[in-house]
Amino acid sequence: MKIFKDINKWKKYKNTLPADLKIGLVPTMGALHEGHLSLIRKSISENQLTVVTIFLNPTQFNNPEDLEKYPQTWSEDVDILKGIGADILLAPTFEQLYPDDYQYKITENSLSKLLCGTSRPGHFDGVLTIVMKLLNIVKADKAYFGEKDYQQLQLVKKMCKTFFIDTAIVECPIIREHDSLAMSSRNRRLSNEGRKLASEYVKLVRQNKEIEVIKEELSKKGIKVDYLEDRFERRFVAVVIDNIRLIDNFKLNI
Repeated sequence: MKIFKDINKWKKYKNTLPADLKIGLVPTMGALHEGHLSLIRKSISENQLTVVTIFLNPTQFNNPEDLEKYPQTWSEDVDILKGIGADILLAPTFEQLYPDDYQYKITENSLSKLLCGTSRPGHFDGVLTIVMKLLNIVKADKAYFGEKDYQQLQLVKKMCKTFFIDTAIVECPIIREHDSLAMSSRNRRLSNEGRKLASEYVKLVRQNKEIEVIKEELSKKGIKVDYLEDRFERRFVAVVIDNIRLIDNFKLNI
């Protein structure tokens, strides 16, 4: 596996590759888990070269504490990527990715204002901006995104269509723990008690009850509800446990 921390060196290397080489891209913020690995495996199976990016993107964090505490496991991530067979690890610096210091950004004015966008102002501006940058840098044939961040996934797909980006966005299913908790880098920050509560919250939100009843049951257990909404024939939820924000979504049986 080749590691590039310099965008220009990556571009020079890419120019040496055959023009018809099929390239897959898996953008991540590191702290890799099985959810990420499922995307990487799919890319490896569908492309001749798989590029994984690791960049902890500060512009998508509206809470500085969340950014500060986000797990960073560089050495472990490198070993995991080598073991799974990734071809390229691209890990640029903030200065390279934001030479304008984030004066230019991409803003969507509809879907991004719902759900996570309501309580995280500016979050999706940061997400869409960094994804656009990575798509332009790698110029992959396909890029892989998980359905856990379903709102993000739909925004990225629409952005690519709007701006005539040639990279195809591939949707990948949510990978879950044994108790159905959606895998997330944030899960490793949960205390033992918090992890038990996380297991309970997943069961509660899947109940066939009125939304307000479920919210009340979550609250009684000390689980703070950011949102719990049914939209687009799916149920979307964001809760806070141990001061850690967890999100999930699933199809409704309509």
